[in-house]
Amino acid sequence: MEGLQRMTKSIDYIENNLDKEIQIEHAATVACMSKFHFQRMFTMLTGVTVAAYIRNRRLTMAAQELIHSKSKVIDVALKYGYESPESFAKVFRKTHGMSPSEVRYHRHSLKAFPKLSFQIQLKGEEEMDYKIVEKDAFNVIGKDIRTTTIDGANHREIAAFWEDSNQNGFSNELARNAGSLGLLGICMEFDKQQEELTYFIGAEKNVDDMPADWKEKHIPASTWAVFPVHGSIPDAIVNVWERIFSEWFPSTGYEHAGGPEMEIYLDDADAQGEKMRVEVWIPIVKK
Repeated sequence: MEGLQRMTKSIDYIENNLDKEIQIEHAATVACMSKFHFQRMFTMLTGVTVAAYIRNRRLTMAAQELIHSKSKVIDVALKYGYESPESFAKVFRKTHGMSPSEVRYHRHSLKAFPKLSFQIQLKGEEEMDYKIVEKDAFNVIGKDIRTTTIDGANHREIAAFWEDSNQNGFSNELARNAGSLGLLGICMEFDKQQEELTYFIGAEKNVDDMPADWKEKHIPASTWAVFPVHGSIPDAIVNVWERIFSEWFPSTGYEHAGGPEMEIYLDDADAQGEKMRVEVWIPIVKK
C-alpha cells in the first residue's frame, strides 16, 4: 500500500509540471526509489514507459489548450516541451490524426490520455512463492552483450543471444563448467540513464582456466528475493517478472537494491517448457 501511495505522489509531481521541465530522477526520489527501479515499477504497473506517459499527457493537454484558447501553435509547442512547431506537429498528427492548426476548425475525434492513479485491486491471483537468500559475493564466467531498453530492443536481442548460444554450443560448454546455481542470465551494468545494460550468460566460476573469448564478472554480496517459475517457459518467466514489480514490491516491505538481476536455469540447456526449473533472483533491501 505504501509503495502505491508513493507512486501516486510521483504522478502528482509529473502532472503539476507538464508545462515545465520534468526530471524523472526527481519523480523517482518522490517515490523513494532509484531511477531504474522507478522506471521498471512504472512500466510494470501501467504498461507504458514514464516517457510515453509524459508525452501522452502533454499531447492531451495541448489539444485541449488549442481548442479552448487562442494560443498560437508555436507557443503551445514550446510550453509542452517541443523545440519547434514542426516537431510538435509531427507527433501531434501521429497521436490525434490531424495537425495542431486543424483542431480549431474540424470536429474530428481526438485522443485523451487521462491522469493515472494507483490503487489496490483484488484480482484473485494465486499467492506468490518466494524465499529470502543471503549470498556472499561470487564471480561468474561467460559471455555478454550490450543492449538497450529503448522500444523493448533488449527483449529481442537477449532472446537472439540465447538462441545463438544454444545453437553454437556455448550453453552446453558453459553448463559443463557451471557451479551449483546452474546457467545464469544476468542483467547488470545499467548506465546512468538506465537505457542500456549488459546481459551476461554465465555460470559461477569454479575453474581457473577459461576460453579466451569468455569474460569474468563480479556479483556483489546481496540479500536476494528468490521466485520459482511455474509453467511453460518463456511465458511463465515474463509473468513472474510482471508480478514481482506490480504485486510483490508494492505489497511488501522491500525495494530493489539496484544491483544485478538474475534468472537461474537449474537444468541443462536441453530442458524445455514446463520441465525446465527456473528461478528469478532480485537484489533487495528493507525499506
